[in-house]
Amino acid sequence: MNPKRIRQLNQIKEQNSNAVLYWMDRERRSQDNWALIAAYGHAKRNKVPLHVLYAIPAAFYEAGSRSYQFMLKGLQETAQTLFDLNIHFTLKVEDPVQTVLQCVKQNKISAVYTDLASLRLPRSWRTQLAKSLDVPFFEVDARSVVPVFETSNKKEYSARTIRPKLHSKLAEFLDEFPKLSPFKYNTGVEACKVDIAFILKKLGLDSRPIDLHFQPGVKAAKKMLSSFIKDHLSIYDKGRSDPNAQALSNLSPYLHFGQISAQRVLLNLVSLPESDNKNSFIEELFVRRELAENFCFYEPNYDNFSGLHVWAQTTLNQHRNDPREFLYSQQEFEESNTHDFLWNAAQNQMKLEGKMHGFMRMYWGKKILEWSKGPEEALKIANYLNNKYELDGRDPSGYTGVAWSIGGVHDRAWFERPIFGKVRYMNFNGCKRKFNVEAYIEKYSN
Repeated sequence: MNPKRIRQLNQIKEQNSNAVLYWMDRERRSQDNWALIAAYGHAKRNKVPLHVLYAIPAAFYEAGSRSYQFMLKGLQETAQTLFDLNIHFTLKVEDPVQTVLQCVKQNKISAVYTDLASLRLPRSWRTQLAKSLDVPFFEVDARSVVPVFETSNKKEYSARTIRPKLHSKLAEFLDEFPKLSPFKYNTGVEACKVDIAFILKKLGLDSRPIDLHFQPGVKAAKKMLSSFIKDHLSIYDKGRSDPNAQALSNLSPYLHFGQISAQRVLLNLVSLPESDNKNSFIEELFVRRELAENFCFYEPNYDNFSGLHVWAQTTLNQHRNDPREFLYSQQEFEESNTHDFLWNAAQNQMKLEGKMHGFMRMYWGKKILEWSKGPEEALKIANYLNNKYELDGRDPSGYTGVAWSIGGVHDRAWFERPIFGKVRYMNFNGCKRKFNVEAYIEKYSN
C-alpha cells in the first residue's frame, strides 16, 4: 500500500516485535480496508500474531438504538469474516482508550494501528493514546481516497479550491486493494459473538429489534452499490434533486459505518463510460465528501458558530435580531410539529427511515435557521436531530452539510435578506419548481 496513507502519532520505535493490534474504529470491515492491510502487513513481515479490537463507547454524539443496531449487525458479519481470515477479534463495550491500553498489555502488543479520525471525540482518544502507549502508534486514512493530510495541510475554502488538489493526486492513490488470505501466524483463534441485545442493554438503549429500512453489512453495501450502478446511475444527474425520483445511491449509511470503502465505490465507477451522471456522482462521492473530511479535520469548531466563514458570521450577526414569523423549540422540531407540511414530511422521513433525501436535508436545515432564535441554536438543534436519527449522522459529511445549510460553509455570499443575511436561502416555492412536493408530503405525512 502507499505508505503516505500512514502517519505515526507518537515518536516511539518498535523494540521487540511480539504482536500487532489494529484498533478498528471507523472502518468496520475486513476487506478493502487500508488500516487492516497495514497492520496485517506489519504482523506478516515480523511473523507475529495479529489482533483486531473494537471498543464501543457508552455514548457517542446522541446516537440512538437504530444506529447501534445497524452498526452491530454489520459487525456480526465482520466478526465472521475476520474469523475466516484466522484473525483474533475482540469486541468490548468499554472506554476505547482504556480498552486499547489493556489489550496492548494483555497481548504484549508491540505496534498499534488505527483508522484516521476527524471528529473531536475520537481524535481526543488518539491524542490520549499517543501520550500513553509505549509502543509505536500509527493512524491510517482508509476513509478518503486521497488521505486528508495529503490533500491539503489547511482548511480548504470550497470545492473550487480543493478539487484540483484532489484530482492531481488521484492517480497516486486510486490503487486496487490487495486481497487478504488467512493469517498463518495466529493460533487459537475463536469466533467472536456479537450479542446485539446484550450490548444495547449495557448501553442503556432499547434492545428490541427495529425496522432498519436498509439492510446493514458489507454484503448489503455491495448489493446497494450494484443496484445503484445498474438501475439508478443513469438518472442521477437530473434526478438527484427530486426526492421522488429514486435517483440516489443510498450508500451514505454504509460509507459512514465503514461497511464499504469510498475507494471501492470509485474503482467500480471509473471503468464505466463517461457521462454526466457518472461525473456528477463522482463529484459528490470524491470531491464533496473529502471536502467535508477536510473541514472537520482542520476546523475544531466544525459544529458551532465559530467554525463558520467570517463573512457568514458577520452577516448572521447583523440579522440575528430580525423578527421571526415562527419560532419552534427543539422538541417541536423533533416531533415534526411546524406549520410547514413539507418540512414535517422531511423530518418524518428521517425518523422513519433513518435517512432523509439529500435535497430535503438542505431545505430542512435552512428552515431550522429561519425558525430558531439564532444561528447558534439552529446549529445545535440541526446537529442533534441529524445525529440522533440519521444513519449517516455523527459524520463529517453531516456536520458539514448542517454548516453549509445554516452557515454558508463552502458556499458564497448571496443576495441579502432577513434572518439569513447573505447565506443562501431556500423556500417552499423553490421546492415546488424542483419536484412534486404534494407527493412527497403525502408519502411522509403523519
